[in-house]
Amino acid sequence: MSIRSCYYKILFLFAITCCLSAHSQVLRKRTTLLMGGRFDISIVGKDSLSAEQNIDIVIGEITRIENLISDWKSDSQVSEVNQNAGIKPIKVDREVFELAQRAIKLSEITNGGFDVSFAALDRIWKFDGSMTVMPSAEAIKKSVEKVGYKNIILDSTASTIFLKLKGMKIGFGALGEGYATDKCRAMMIAKGVQAGIINGSGDMSTWGKQPTGKDWKIGITNPFMPEKILAAVPLKEGAVTTSGSYEKFVVFNGKRYSHIINPATGYPATGLCSVTVFGPNAETANGLSTSMMVLGQKEGLLLLQKFPDYSCVMITDKGKIVKSQNFAYKL
Repeated sequence: MSIRSCYYKILFLFAITCCLSAHSQVLRKRTTLLMGGRFDISIVGKDSLSAEQNIDIVIGEITRIENLISDWKSDSQVSEVNQNAGIKPIKVDREVFELAQRAIKLSEITNGGFDVSFAALDRIWKFDGSMTVMPSAEAIKKSVEKVGYKNIILDSTASTIFLKLKGMKIGFGALGEGYATDKCRAMMIAKGVQAGIINGSGDMSTWGKQPTGKDWKIGITNPFMPEKILAAVPLKEGAVTTSGSYEKFVVFNGKRYSHIINPATGYPATGLCSVTVFGPNAETANGLSTSMMVLGQKEGLLLLQKFPDYSCVMITDKGKIVKSQNFAYKL
């Protein structure tokens, strides 16, 4: 399911320099397109060669994950599940099965505010300037007929996924990039790589420090005032993701409708312009930021209370800044 903005969120990384430090470490960085988006991979190594080799390993791992879970690749396991919706269960790798388990659990916790079967939604809302009237209530209701995580049947013993309704689809667009960045971070730490950042279209997993000995810093900008930084948040080993809608929206009768659709109702999310979530895990942070955009400020903050290791900064449609009580930095 991909209901987040493709504008790479409202995060940017700064204070990165490719230089030699007193500890003879270098930082190498590479940008590539994977999983339908941009990945910025930054690795600290004892020399340029080892750092570049580790970047190659990271790219290989992301590619492996993409080939498993990308619903736009016709030969992926997720595509096979979708092609057999209403027909038969499909056996998948344990990795894919467990990702589906976590996605369904999040769907349950959010009462469908997040839904891994969102990929089956009919795209009746247009955010390219061509839509001049709202879709009818009947059309909106029909658009979500095939969406519903309760119609996904998991068999843990057989490691199969079955979609009960023909035309159903699952997609990991709202979790996959965060999952990939987390997996790559764990792989690099296991190899003894001391520091780096894996940034998948704004879903960041970080560890260690810059070669200068300083923490990595993530700048949060206000989409209404992009020239200003709300906070420069230091991260040692953590994750940050943002879901937002300020670039894609329509206005009807003075009300702003974002391109992020509530999978339970078919109506666009309203009230929030962006949600940035900080925590230990990018996959979870990703799912939370997406869900909170749909649920809105009040329900979103209540959801976050169930995940005490995570904090957030929200920006409303009117530009108001709201942060969770456990957000530790001044804005």
